[in-house]
Parts: sequence; structure tokens; C-alpha cells
Amino acid sequence: MRILRVVRFAVSFVVLLPSLALASIFGAIRGIVHDPQHRPVEKAMVMLRAKSSDWSATTFTDAGGQFLFTAVPLGEYTVTVASQGFVQTEQAVVVKSDRQPVLHLPLNLAAVKESVTVSGEPEAAPTDSATPTTLVSRSDVARTPGADRSNSLAAITDYVPGAYFTHDQLHIRGGHQVSWLVDGVPVPNTNIASNVGPQFDPKDMDYLEVQRGSYEASQGDRTYGVFNVLPRTGFERDQQAELISSFGNFYQTNDQFSLGAHTSRLAYYASVNGNRSNLGLETPVAQVLHDAENGYGGFGSLIYNLDPANQLRLVTSARRDYYQIPYDPDPNSAGNLAFPTFGLRDGQQEGDAFVNFSWVHTFSSKMLLTASPFYHFNQANYDASPNDFPSATTDHRSSSYGGGQIAVSANFGKNNFQVGTYGFAENESEILRVVSNSGGSGLAAVHPSPSGGLASFFIDDKFTPVSWFTLSAGIRPTHVSGTISESAISPRFSAALTVPRVNWTFRAFYGDYYQAPPLLTASGPLIQFVDQNNLGFIALRGERDEEHQFGVSIPLVGWVLDADTFTTHAHNFFDHNNVGESNVFFPLTIAEARINGWELTIRSPQLAHRARVHLAYSNQVAFAVGPITGGLTDFSPGQGFFPLDHDQRNTVSVGGNVSLPFRSYASTNVYYGSGFTDGNFPPPNAPHYLPSHMAVDLSLGKDFGERFSASVNALNVANRHLLIDNSVTFGGFHWNTPREIYAEVRYRFRY
Repeated sequence: MRILRVVRFAVSFVVLLPSLALASIFGAIRGIVHDPQHRPVEKAMVMLRAKSSDWSATTFTDAGGQFLFTAVPLGEYTVTVASQGFVQTEQAVVVKSDRQPVLHLPLNLAAVKESVTVSGEPEAAPTDSATPTTLVSRSDVARTPGADRSNSLAAITDYVPGAYFTHDQLHIRGGHQVSWLVDGVPVPNTNIASNVGPQFDPKDMDYLEVQRGSYEASQGDRTYGVFNVLPRTGFERDQQAELISSFGNFYQTNDQFSLGAHTSRLAYYASVNGNRSNLGLETPVAQVLHDAENGYGGFGSLIYNLDPANQLRLVTSARRDYYQIPYDPDPNSAGNLAFPTFGLRDGQQEGDAFVNFSWVHTFSSKMLLTASPFYHFNQANYDASPNDFPSATTDHRSSSYGGGQIAVSANFGKNNFQVGTYGFAENESEILRVVSNSGGSGLAAVHPSPSGGLASFFIDDKFTPVSWFTLSAGIRPTHVSGTISESAISPRFSAALTVPRVNWTFRAFYGDYYQAPPLLTASGPLIQFVDQNNLGFIALRGERDEEHQFGVSIPLVGWVLDADTFTTHAHNFFDHNNVGESNVFFPLTIAEARINGWELTIRSPQLAHRARVHLAYSNQVAFAVGPITGGLTDFSPGQGFFPLDHDQRNTVSVGGNVSLPFRSYASTNVYYGSGFTDGNFPPPNAPHYLPSHMAVDLSLGKDFGERFSASVNALNVANRHLLIDNSVTFGGFHWNTPREIYAEVRYRFRY
């Protein structure tokens, strides 16, 4: 039977392989070069160079003074224009996936003494998109306190509004379902709340692009967030290796060895890492008990330019992590009365592996093809001590996804057109067993092995009748097969208007999304066990969302302010619940959810050539209504609107870094949350909330020459340690992490 399942999965993969999907690997840069009289300058040389690596490209302007760079990886760049008789000019620019910044580069007549004219800070706010986007660089990760640790998500929570970490899960915009991409290629995962480990080690990222809502049809259906990782490639190194090691309280260490190099046609990067700590997950009490974690992994990236029209890219990663599940030792505590953990000594081991291969073909300066087959394996094995009371639970789950993506983008006149498909075949394998140690009923081992697949098609067009106004329209039909089969059609419309001279960009968006359900189902002994716990199981269907969003981006003297307001209506909203006293979670859907809020981000230029600051603020309400419509349920009747367990009204993150004398620096980040829903007080009229919580993080670092650097990091300096979540979730209740202090050293050398 196992051989038959493997054969069936392989056949499903081959069937779905032609049904591939869009890659958001690249953006583009276009512009116009003109003289002081605004006449186009023909045959001016335009050079594009990455700020963080040796990647570069060169082109020339046409008779209309126009130029275009396609297949530009996201990141920060410098555009340099040179033409005989004119002063050389530079302009900084930020490239984001599927965006096309339009630059107007004036050339001044050359004087007797020529110089280079530099325009200053990059244009960081896209003027042709309705999607609010945050771009985090590897230098941001390196200088943000705690952000480069293997298990850290500070690169997201410190910079992205509405993103926070509670009950060991990342939440953004009030939801769980997010997409991870690497080099623009999706890492498919239809499970929810099954893994607590990281998807990628932040030290392997060159840039992290975070998009939240208002996606074009090409960007998929994960309503709440899309995390696009541009990995390190080797273009930023010249036969250089780096060793990173750290040690701190709770016997924590995060270590990595990496190397990379490049030629004009080939670049490679590879790394291995390991980490451990006695403080892994959020604890249900103030004490840190049974909370050790350890993990290791590797990452590799290879880019080869076959010829000017063809590029080959390979990315692969693998991780293994283990977590002890903390517990509350007092059997009479309020936490144990709601969720008994005092008798549990459980642990979870997780594994994840991903590989994708991309072929990028440039037909012409106006047409680009990307094709990327991929494979993803994900595993979460939950094991209990045989003496766990009242029951010992074993749950081993693994998921395999095979598929790919393909897309064609073209620029014709005033249109930027994209068309593509996305698909994968999925096979799920699970072993679930519950042994009762209290005289009750248990569950004999069950081994469901469902399979299914997803296929979607999209078409998108951006129409720019004038340089300051862009209209976008697209549609994304999707079909899912598995435990159930269903289809959805998701139209999306947006507009972006830039006010001339002041360069304020106003945005508006309307769109639908469809999020495929997990394959998990219940039958036979599992149904009987669920019944014995006064629960039931209803087949899961996909979540369907409708989003409205309005926003504005305001650049001012190098500062960029971005504000938006949004409303998301969700039907069959995905959440999760546990079986009995175990930490094994089954997904569920709630009839409806409504999430609305407004967000603000501020990023500064370099102040006094030394400092940068940033702020991310979210005011948000996340409510649900109605009964459970899928997954694990107790069949209780629906009720009025109630706050979700991760509803937090106000979330603020503000930080910055400053360069100090003697090649040293200091950085900080302050996080404030107004408090999550109080699960002990079901709201008859108005919801109750737990107290607010705040954490201050600090980092001090210094470079000792070109090879060696060191830093000292302190997280939650004031040691404000309190209960932040008392909903029935992984490990019971949750306190935020106490103060952590660690030192980190980096050593770089050539090989």
C-alpha cells in the first residue's frame, strides 16, 4: 500500500506539473533621460548596480530617451547615467517584486570641472501598486536586536504593522494563513498551527519583502501576508566565508558557517547552522520548565547565466528542530483547571526541506518568462511521555508537495501584462494514537493518508494611461481536489494615483481570495474518539475572503510615510482547536470573521549620516460570528460577534540604529501591545482584554578591522514578564519571554 501511495503521488505530480504558477522573482526599472530643456537624450549609457552585491547591468537609451531593465531582483540599487557633454548622474532606487519604478533623470550640461550629481535617498514607495509593502534588508536583520537568530521572526514583527507573535504562532492582520516564497517561488503548506519552528534562517536572507493585502491576481490567495525571501546568492561575496557564533543566558547559542563567491556568469552561496536554548516556547507560567529546544539546518543558492537571454537558479534548504513542551506544575492553578498540563512531558520534532529550480528566459527587453518546478516536505512529530496524565498522545504528520510555476510578463505600450498558472499535488501521511492513563477511553493508532492537489490560473494587467495614474485588473480561478473538491473565481481591481510634484500616491483596492483547506479528515476510530470527547468533525472547506483597502504613501525629504485602512470579510475563517488535554491541534473554520483596522509605517533616511529610525503601528479589530462550520466542533449554536483569541487592538513597534565612533553602532527596538483577548471572561456585551505588555530590546556592536566584529544583545531589558494569552492553545496559557542577554561574534575570511 505504501508503494501504491508513492506511485499515486508521483502520477499526481506529473499530471499537475504542466499546471504551473507565476513567479514573483523580479521587478523592473524603467525611466527617461532628458537634458535641461526636457528633450530626450539618445544613446546615453545607463548602468544599474546593486548596493549590497556585485550584481550589475548596462543598457542605452533609445531615441525617446527611454530605458528599461527587466529581470531585476528585488533590493536597493544605484542607477548611473553617463552621456558625452553632460554631468554624470546617479539615482538610488528600491526594486520590489512585480513593480516597475519609473525614473526621470535630468542631465546637466558639463562644466569645466565635472562632478557626479547624486539625487539622495531612494524612491522607496511604489507608485504603480495598491499593495502596502515592507522591505527588510540583511543589514536591518544584522543590526536589529535578536533578529538574526535562527528561530527569530523579529525581522517581521519589528517592521511590519499588525504582525505579532502569540501562542508560539505568527499572526498578521488578524489571521494565520500566510505565504512564504523564496526567490518568488511559493513554499506550499496547507496545514495550520502544526509547526512552531522557522521556515528560514534569517541569516540566509538578503532581502525580505512583506506584502499585506491588496494582492494582484499573480500574488496568490493567502489574504493576511506574503513573505518573499530573496536569499543570499554569492554576488555579495568574493570567495569569502563567515563564521557566526553566540552564547547567552538559558545556555543559548546560534551558530552559522557560510561561504560564497561569484564570477561574471556564476554565483553560489551555502551555509550550515545550529542552535539550542533552554528557553524555546512561551511558557504557561512565569517559571521556565521543560522548555529546551535545539535545531540545525542548511541552505544553498546557485545562479548561472547561461547566456544573456537565459538564467538558471537553484535554491534548496533543509531544517530539523526539536521542542520540549513547557507545562504548569501546579495542578490547582487556574491554567490547569482550564487546560491541564501538569502531568504532561511532551516534545515535538519538526523537519522541513525545500528545493526549487527556476529558468528565466528573456525574449526581448519587453517580454520575460519564468518557470520553476519545486518540491516541499514538511513534518511535525508530536510525542508524549508514556506516563502522561490523563492521556499520552502521539501524532506524527508529514506532508509532501510537488508542483511548479510558470509565468510570462510583457510590456506593450502603456500595459504591463502577466499571465500564468500555479499547481501542486499533495500527499499527507499521519499516525495518531491516544493512550488513556486515567481509566478513560483512548484511541488506537489510526493512519489516514489523504492526497489532493490545487491548480489555479491568473491573468493580470496594469494600465498606465499617464505616468501618474495606474489601473490594475486581474482574475484568479482556482480548483482544489482532495477530501472535498471545490472551485473559486477571485477578481481583483485596484488603482494608484500619484499627485505630481508632491509625489503623494493614493491607493484603492477591492478583491476576493480563496484559501484552500487542509487535507486532514477524520474517520473510523478517530470519529469515535472525537465523539467520546463530546466533539464532532465536519469536512473542511476553503476560506473565502473579500478585502477593501485604501492607502496613501507620502515621501518627504527622504522620509517615507505609508498609511492604509482595510476591511476583510472572511467566510469559513481558519482557526484551530485541540483534542482533549493533548497539544494536538485540528484545524477548524468559523462561519464568518470580520477584521478591520488601519496601519502606519514610517521609515527615515540616513540622519546626520549616522542614524535611521522606523515605526510600525496597527489599530485592529478581529471578530468572528456564528458556529464552527468545519473541522473539530462541539456543535454549539452560533453566537453574536466575539473577539478572536489573538485580537489585539493596538500594536506598536519603533526602533532605530546609529553609527557611533570607532566603527561601533547601537540599535534598539521597542514593542508595545495593548493586550490580547481575555479567555477567562466570555464577553456578554463588551470584550475583556489582558493587560498591555511592552519589551525594550538593545544591541551594541563594533567592527574590529575588516574581518572581526562583535555585539552584545539584550532582549526585554526590563524583564517585563507576564501572562499575554490564556486561550486554549499550544502548551496551555502563554507568558511572554523573559529577559535574554547574549554576545555574538562574526569572523570573515577569504578562502
